[in-house]
Amino acid sequence: MEQSEDYIFPMEDALEMIFIFDKTGIISYANAMAKKKLERKSDLCGRHISDVFPNTFKRADEGFETDYPFGKEVQELFAYRTNLTCFPVEAKIVDGGEGAETYICMANDILEKEFLNKEIEKVREEAQAAMKVKSEFVANVTHELRTPVNGVLGNVKELLCEEWDGETEKALRLIERCCGDMNKIINNILDFSKLEAGKFSLEPRKFHFRNMMDYVKAHHINKITEKGLEFFMTVSPQIPEYVIGDELRIVQILNNLLSNALKFTALGKITVEVVKTARVNDKIELFFIVADTGIGIDKEDKKKLFQSFSQVDASISRKYGGTGLGLNICKQLVELMGGRIEVEGKKNRGSTFSFSIWVDACGGEEDVVVQQETEAPLLTSAAFKSIEDDSQEDVRQYGTPENQENLKKVLSKLILCVEMENWEKAEMFMETVRQLTEEAPREVKRVILKLKMAIQKENYEKITAEYDELNSFL
Repeated sequence: MEQSEDYIFPMEDALEMIFIFDKTGIISYANAMAKKKLERKSDLCGRHISDVFPNTFKRADEGFETDYPFGKEVQELFAYRTNLTCFPVEAKIVDGGEGAETYICMANDILEKEFLNKEIEKVREEAQAAMKVKSEFVANVTHELRTPVNGVLGNVKELLCEEWDGETEKALRLIERCCGDMNKIINNILDFSKLEAGKFSLEPRKFHFRNMMDYVKAHHINKITEKGLEFFMTVSPQIPEYVIGDELRIVQILNNLLSNALKFTALGKITVEVVKTARVNDKIELFFIVADTGIGIDKEDKKKLFQSFSQVDASISRKYGGTGLGLNICKQLVELMGGRIEVEGKKNRGSTFSFSIWVDACGGEEDVVVQQETEAPLLTSAAFKSIEDDSQEDVRQYGTPENQENLKKVLSKLILCVEMENWEKAEMFMETVRQLTEEAPREVKRVILKLKMAIQKENYEKITAEYDELNSFL
């Protein structure tokens, strides 16, 4: 009797319905939850199991007939209340083993679960519909924005073909630059919208890999060298001459990473390295490294980089501009190409972005080994880190020979920009001067601040005076 009580009472308090019935189908036990859910009081015992599950069990001379797979996986059944209304349950019925004459049924009411699933599905459908409307709206708005922007840009370019006084030409150049920036933002928003809506697709085709890299290099080298930075690009000779992939999107990723490197680097160098890391049948994995010696990034801020509409902090957006979409788009494009993107770096010590993609080798072609002419030997990330740790530390430390030499070079470029009234580049070199004098004495920093303010106000006489005073310290 004691064993029977140990067996019964834990079942009595269970949160699921529990029945025990014999081979004749007669129920000998039903716990409290079963009575509650089936709205029965004390008349469940002695009832036939077909009264509870009429769709699963049928009365028969020998007890019951059923196709239920005893002892196997949970099945969805319909349980009937006293008033003959029904509700869905997840049930598992096991027999007592060989020779046993009893069956145990354990069932959970899933009516609420089904209701919630339907609600979730409804919310999902509404969200998808809203996403579709939003995507169509963004596409329409960006296309509508592009028309007036391109109209302004076209007229400005026509006006620039004529001769104007200095102030007017400067204003026209500013409008031209703003229109270009606006088009970039529009393109980013359109790409992001397509990626978010799942409507973005790659367009792979055969292309000459090194010609593509030369195009990327030509697009950036003037801007980088004008800023006084060194630029190195190396391509492994193990990469085939021709590959099949989406050339336009690979260029887009590289352009974004190089533009960021240029934006956030005031002194030092930018390097690009590409190597072949794996081959599976006709698929080749290419690994790209874009490294710089710029402002770097803290370890805890890395996760923010690839989020949409996100900058590491608000000051970055105020100082350098940007929508925070570029890296998120790069991440999604890289993942579409079967790869992943990572970043390593330290605050004020530069950043290294690396990403991998898979492309197709052209059918029937062997890997072509090409001796690539480069301005410098292949720089691995480890070698680049060594260069950064050694030389860049000396350059940033005020008063060292390396620091003073670089400071004089940058100042000469700055004053040349002032003489030519190229104020945009003058401000760019001023930022480099500021970074080179971060560890300078207070009196030097005071002169640097006055020089910066004079450049922002385009005050030639004040710039000359502060420039001469700064030279006296050097």
